[in-house]
This record gives sequence, C-alpha cells and structure tokens, in this order.
Amino acid sequence: MDFDNFADWKEFLNQRVDLAQDMGMDEDTIANLAYQIGDYLAAQVEPHNEENRLLKELWEASNEEQQKMLAQIMVNYVDRKPKTV
Repeated sequence: MDFDNFADWKEFLNQRVDLAQDMGMDEDTIANLAYQIGDYLAAQVEPHNEENRLLKELWEASNEEQQKMLAQIMVNYVDRKPKTV
C-alpha cells in the first residue's frame, strides 16, 4: 500500500470499513482488523505525508491498549456519516 496523501488513506480505510460493515462484521471485529492493519503499516510502510507520519509516531509511542484505541478512533473518524437534519 502506498498513499501519497492523507485523503487517499482515509478513502481506502473508509471503503474497507464500509465493506466490513456490509459483510456483517461488528464494531469490535472491525476495530481489531484496524489495529492489525495499523500495526502492519507502522512496521512495514514508510509514510509519504505529514499526517501518516504523525499516525506512525503516535502508534510507536503507544502501548498496545492505546494502539487499539487509536485504531478505533481512526475507524470512527473515517466512518462518520453526514448528519441529516
């Protein structure tokens, strides 16, 4: 995976979250998958923009529990639906 800008990364993650939801996965399963992806990206992928570099640095500065929370926050962030009035 190679994302040159943060918008591409958000769109990629949003599509994966939507797919997981469509497949009937619950929030805990999706958050666990996001944690696994985050762990892989932090270890294997060099960030190409400031936002992803910040996420990597936050990941590396966190313990496992905090990383899982960060993964959940990212899922929530990309899965925000526009609110209807």
